[in-house]
Amino acid sequence: MIFVECPRDAWQGLTRFIPTEQKIAFITKLLEAGFTHLDCGSFVSAKAVPQMQDTEAVLEGLPDTTADLLCIVANEKGLERALACGRVTSVGYPLSISDTFQRRNTNHSLEDSWDIVAEMQSRAGRLRFVVYLSMGFGNPYNDAWSQDIVLESVAKLRALGVQDIALADTYGQADATRVYTVTHAVIDQFGAAGIGVHLHARAENAIELTHAALKAGTTWLEGALGGIGGCPFAGDDLVGNLPTEFILPLLMPQTDLERLRMLTAQALEIRDQFI
Repeated sequence: MIFVECPRDAWQGLTRFIPTEQKIAFITKLLEAGFTHLDCGSFVSAKAVPQMQDTEAVLEGLPDTTADLLCIVANEKGLERALACGRVTSVGYPLSISDTFQRRNTNHSLEDSWDIVAEMQSRAGRLRFVVYLSMGFGNPYNDAWSQDIVLESVAKLRALGVQDIALADTYGQADATRVYTVTHAVIDQFGAAGIGVHLHARAENAIELTHAALKAGTTWLEGALGGIGGCPFAGDDLVGNLPTEFILPLLMPQTDLERLRMLTAQALEIRDQFI
């Protein structure tokens, strides 16, 4: 089972800038606690996401680790920055099924974004290239969506050589039935290897959604301590991520619950300080 802790997703929508040293200290605590996969920054425009303008400095300040350190990129320039930063091991590109959201999130049309995916896949080199299939469970814009479109998109990504694909409920609108049905259909056609699920959800339905994704066969889930975050480009409200403190003990019963509680308290303190 792969679990990705996402401080980047937790922090990107906070209005006040978290000092670089404070980011380094918190991510270091995550590494010390044994998290092996972290979504910890993004190489995007500082104007678009000012919270992430110090990603290079944060990464350089982290201790040596064998953990997978992923950063989000939105274009080839972002990929170049990631390749130049020796600490990054993976990059994630948000590719939306919804053209409306793709334009809002990356300032590119969906048609142009497929060309960007192909180019970045060919240039990723040493980096693991992950595509987050945004609005994978529907969208609020009345753009075309169906399970067949999801399957076609995954097939097209695999044809381009993209092996790691996370189905993302960017807007946080999917119920457990849709999470199960879509995820199961994708895994049934393409196998579980390289298929993840990144859900935005309220705390009250997070466990139900998690069980649905696990029942569908996924072995890769993502979340954030305190359920903090969400995509600031999807809507006016940040719906939140799957709360790690609820989800991780379900996936890994050996989890140190006291340490998890302490990390959750620290994550919430950061949110309250910089919201």
